[in-house]
Amino acid sequence: MLKNVAAVLLNGVHPFELGVVCEVFGIDRSDEGLPVYDFAVVSAEGPDLGTHCGFTVSTPHGLERLEEADLIAVPAGESYAERDYPPQLLEALRRAVGRGCRVLSVCSGVFVLAAAGLLDGRRCAVHWHHAEQLARRYPRLAVEPDVLYVDEDPVITSAGTAAGIDACLHLVRKEQGPEVANKIARRMVVPPHRAGGQAQYIERPLPKAPCDTVGEVLVWMEEHLDTEVTVEQLAARAHMAPRTFARRFQQETGTTPYRWILRQRVLRAQELLEGTDETVDAIAARTGFGTAAALRHQFVRALGTTPNAYRRAFRGPQAA
Repeated sequence: MLKNVAAVLLNGVHPFELGVVCEVFGIDRSDEGLPVYDFAVVSAEGPDLGTHCGFTVSTPHGLERLEEADLIAVPAGESYAERDYPPQLLEALRRAVGRGCRVLSVCSGVFVLAAAGLLDGRRCAVHWHHAEQLARRYPRLAVEPDVLYVDEDPVITSAGTAAGIDACLHLVRKEQGPEVANKIARRMVVPPHRAGGQAQYIERPLPKAPCDTVGEVLVWMEEHLDTEVTVEQLAARAHMAPRTFARRFQQETGTTPYRWILRQRVLRAQELLEGTDETVDAIAARTGFGTAAALRHQFVRALGTTPNAYRRAFRGPQAA
């Protein structure tokens, strides 16, 4: 049962990510018939902790409070990706999981769980900005950079900032049903469940490869995204045989011509959805997808959301 919740903090904690956990589990909503959690904020480094915003957080609870928790949440913090963690905290987390407690991280709090060895052999989520660093530092885990959260019970990890809300509401829904999760979400004025993943928020600039051989062709492809081309036509433009061109393209860009141009078309569609009022049909034509249905299909495959939903997310409901 989910009754006793502790948020454990380190120096440099991010207030928003801490606030997410406090908002879901730390407020008495019994007037609406919602469960009340025995909630505490716990310090792993003394009673007074600094935040990355310049103010301090004080709490009387030390690591001993974790021994009675059903859920331990680890919010994000400044430099969590590079720092070392108190051995007594890592041991307390391992001991908690060993007795059946769940642990949940928000954004870079996942580095604490990874350092404790709780993610070895497990899938996990993290803010896309930290995904490569997490995978490099802890190669025994499987990072999923495109999702909002991952539930590998008893370990739940979430991506950046607001994705912590999604993970917390998911756990409430799992343990106490959709009605409870929906009521909490309504009080917080957030959706009880968000479709899609964090792929739609990831910045993906065009790859800048050395491209000594295919550089001019890449420029031409960028300028003619609405043009259907074959490998043979691109090879002729580069004055190469098709097989030689395909091999050089793979070596210099890390992908195939088809995948490269498909990704650039999606990127261009994102820019047009964010920055113009053009219809989805018009954007589909300008980006080489031809039809709105084809654009929608590839957009969902690449970003986990539809063009209209993407536009609403970045420009507001009136833009769809």
